[in-house]
Amino acid sequence: MIKHINSLFPLWAIVFSAMAYFFPVLFTSFSALITYLLMGIMLFMGMTLTSHDFLRVIKTPKLISVGLILQFSVMPLSALLISKLFGLSDQLTIGMVLVGSVSGGTASNVITYMARGDVALSITMTTVSTLLSVIATPILTYMYVGQSLDVPVLDMLISILKIVLLPVFLGTVLNRFFHHTIQRNEAYLATASMISILIIIAIVVSLNHDNMKDIGPVVMCAVILHNTIGLFSGYTITALLGYDEKIRRTVAIEVGMQNSGLAVALALKYFSPLSALPGALFSIWHNISGAILASYWSHKTSKV
Repeated sequence: MIKHINSLFPLWAIVFSAMAYFFPVLFTSFSALITYLLMGIMLFMGMTLTSHDFLRVIKTPKLISVGLILQFSVMPLSALLISKLFGLSDQLTIGMVLVGSVSGGTASNVITYMARGDVALSITMTTVSTLLSVIATPILTYMYVGQSLDVPVLDMLISILKIVLLPVFLGTVLNRFFHHTIQRNEAYLATASMISILIIIAIVVSLNHDNMKDIGPVVMCAVILHNTIGLFSGYTITALLGYDEKIRRTVAIEVGMQNSGLAVALALKYFSPLSALPGALFSIWHNISGAILASYWSHKTSKV
């Protein structure tokens, strides 16, 4: 039952977004909770990690390096180019670049499982990109938008340490001592993460209620294109490098699905509610596109 509820995440995201749009007063007062909700998500992620997830880096360094290079090159650069293509404002551009500069999203592991990809590889790539994001996200953001906006690189780095690294480390320690209990309740951890993300999405939509009608469709188109480029580049480049279908699917999902919750938290803390909008819309869309793609790939595999 609980796994079925979790699998309907894209639907819940649409429902919560609609609630926030039509009844913004329900969520606007909770904006201060976003950082804590994200820390909770990172804690839950850490609680699912074991030493094996880190050891896989040593076993497949080339493949993981390919995924990470795509993650931190294609996504931030395409975010900037798409923003220019759509004529987005500076605040929306910083939001797009933040989405492109963060690590892979935790939901990618579930989508990879549904797509019959390499789940172990997905978990490892998410873990490593999450750790690298502490340094990569503020530096990449400064590189791409530092000329037009003040980007507090050091403050962002410290925030990511607190929001991401410390909770993940604590979660890993908890898993070390309470592994069997956590393993039995892993579906509930996924539910807690899902609810946290849904609340973050709703808060950002409610804060941008007045802007949604005018700019929402344009930003949504930009977000869809951004996600599509990530999925396409991850799949195509690994195919060109000779990797099998299972690996191609996994890397495509890892590159295309971002930790947009972190992008939202950083945007609200250092920029504006408007700059958090691309992250919120990305959270909705990448789960929808991921679920559709996973369904197609799963069906395709079952027919082989």
